This record gives sequence, C-alpha cells and structure tokens, in this order.
Amino acid sequence: MSEYIFKLPDLGEGTVEAEIGEWAIAVGDTVAEEQVIGTMMTDKAAVEISTPVAGTVVRIAGEAGDMIAVGAPLVVFATDGAAPAEPESDAAEAPAPQSAPTPAPTPAPAAAPLPRPRADGKVVTSPAIRRRARQMGIDLTQVGGSGPNGRILPRDFDAFVERGASTVPAPRHVPTETTEIKVIGLRRMIANRMSEAKREIPHFAYVEEIDVTELEKLRAHVNERDAQRRLTPLPFIATAMIRALRDFPQCNASYDKERNVIVRHGEVHLGIATQTPDGLKVPVVRHAERLDVYALATEIKRVTGAARDNTIGRNELTGSTITLTSLGKMGGIASTPVINAPEVAIVGVNRAVQRPMVVDGQIAVRTMMNLSSSFDHRFVDGFDAASMIQRIREMLEHPGTLFMP
Repeated sequence: MSEYIFKLPDLGEGTVEAEIGEWAIAVGDTVAEEQVIGTMMTDKAAVEISTPVAGTVVRIAGEAGDMIAVGAPLVVFATDGAAPAEPESDAAEAPAPQSAPTPAPTPAPAAAPLPRPRADGKVVTSPAIRRRARQMGIDLTQVGGSGPNGRILPRDFDAFVERGASTVPAPRHVPTETTEIKVIGLRRMIANRMSEAKREIPHFAYVEEIDVTELEKLRAHVNERDAQRRLTPLPFIATAMIRALRDFPQCNASYDKERNVIVRHGEVHLGIATQTPDGLKVPVVRHAERLDVYALATEIKRVTGAARDNTIGRNELTGSTITLTSLGKMGGIASTPVINAPEVAIVGVNRAVQRPMVVDGQIAVRTMMNLSSSFDHRFVDGFDAASMIQRIREMLEHPGTLFMP
C-alpha cells in the first residue's frame, strides 16, 4: 500500500488557482481510475476533475468555496501500486471506471428499478445535470444515483425522466428561519468583479432617449420578407454602436492596469452581457465589425445560447473590447450598467414603449427607447461619451444610414 498525492493540475489560460465547487467523493471512499472526483471553478468555467489513479481517499484539500493553488495537493489516495507520474484532469463526464476492483455498473434495463436516492438527501452530480434539472423543474433529491458515493450520472437522470417522473418542483415549505448561503463559484466571481469595477472605476453615466419608430417599421418589414431569419432590435443597436466606434476609438479600449496603458482596439470584440442559470456571463462576438446585421444576429444568438447551456468555450468568455447589455422586456426606464473591466465603456438597452410625443408640432404616438451607458471617466471625457451615444441615436432614428458605406 502506498500513498499518492494528486495535485491540482493546470486548468489552462494562465489559471493560478481555482475554487472547489463540489466534491463527488469523501474520505474513505474507494475510487476507480479516471473517476470524476469533483468540480473546480475558474474565472471562466466549471471544470470536472478526474483521478489518475484507483485507490481509497485519505484526505481532501478543503470544502466547497475554498481556493486551491495550481500544483497544490488536492486529494491524497491510498493505492495498491505505483501511480502515474503526470496526473491529468478531465473536463468532460468521466468514462466508465477501468481499473476499479469490480466492474462498472451497466445501464439498467427498462424494467429494472431506479437507484434509490441518498438517505441524507445530499445531491452529488455534475453542473450540467443540475442545470437540466432546474430547466425541467426536477427535484434532484428524488433522483437515485448509480455512481460512486450516490453520484447521479447522465443515465440515471435520463432514466428518471423516461420513467415519467413528475417534473413539477417538490412543494417548498415557507421558511420560518434565516438561511445562510455561502457565496461561492460564479456568484463569488461576479461579486468580486463588480466590487472591483465600482471601487476602481469612476463611472460616468449617460442616458439618452431614442425614437425607434422607424427602426421598428424596418425590422417588421424585413422580418415579414424573411421569416426564417427574424431579427430582434439587438443586432441593429449593435451595428449602430460598432459604426459609432469608428469615430470614437477611445471607447473601444481596455486599460492595462499593470502597465498603466490604454489599449485602443482596431477590431470590435463585442461582449454580450447574458443572464444564465449560473449567473451573469459575457460571451464575446469576435470581429463584430466584419459582420452584417444577419450575421451579427446569428452570432449573438449562438454565443448567448452556448453561455446559457454551458457549452461555450473558455476563449469565448474573454477578450471583449466593449460590452452591450440588455434586459429585454424587463429593461425598465433607465439603468446604470457596471463597466466590464478592463473595458472602458458599456451600453445598456432599456425597454421600448409607445408614448405620445410632439412631432412637427403635432401629437403622435411614437416608439421610444432609452440607452443607458457608463464610461470610465479616467479615460473617456463626458463630451466624447455623450457624442458617441448621440451618434448611435442618429443612426437608430434614421436606420437606413446603418446600411450606407
């Protein structure tokens, strides 16, 4: 019997530490080689970690929410033989155990009973299954797991759904006491980034009212002609913003704090602030300046969809040069969006509503929408910020100019 120390591997993209998201093992558990032992949270994604050896868990580094440095001991195993020299991580669902003392369980036939849920009510599973359960309204404490330590595997979840299990959420008791929720994972990352942005960046906010009546007429017309590629207002607004940045390059920039340098970007890598089941993410549309309205709409839909279902690559969550954010129908009258550092500008889209307005001396019903923007006042002067938003307003109120050279 020997002892093998499994150290946190390099998770890529310069990651120097990661947060323990969830353990799938406990001290005393016997694990198989390549078995998923837990999830580590980086700034970009949740990464499932697999063990390179089979053995018994002797020690684990900490609990959910603890930060572990790359190269630091993560799990100590008691093993029967020599361990491999170079451990590797596996960001996908683990394959069936290959060196466990007993064969891995095979998928149960249709008539076989489902695995029983854990008696303690604890759920051990992957982030992907948790997300599917939230979307389908399934209480995971009712799902039995056939994996190690009662872990719910994809086949367990699929079998539970196929058996016609109710997708109605379990009744919730009205809370009578306070509840403490540990701030970990993506929520902690969001909290840290928001605090840093508000602490270090002097925000200059600017809100402008825009008459989008003609834009809505144009959008309705093109959608009627091409129902297969229906356009929302967002790609038109993005196009106007991208064109305005040609004349206001100081707004398409990032601040390198370490070198004390402003980097103005010739290309536009457009961040799209997206609410997901896991929290706020900012997927990036690369080289948005090269895309027409339809291509921009397609790419926005692709990256936001991938962010929501957690299939997006880490490289698509970094490198934005300016961010566009929208709350859609919940957009409200105005907002004060927080800058996505190290960028220096963010533009927010508020709800469009019909209101009576004075047009050429007459009362007319017009569709009005506000743009709420924030700028880093250290590097973008108020006059330039306002001028950029006015340029966007001009193009959106005369949408034909969006398609002129």
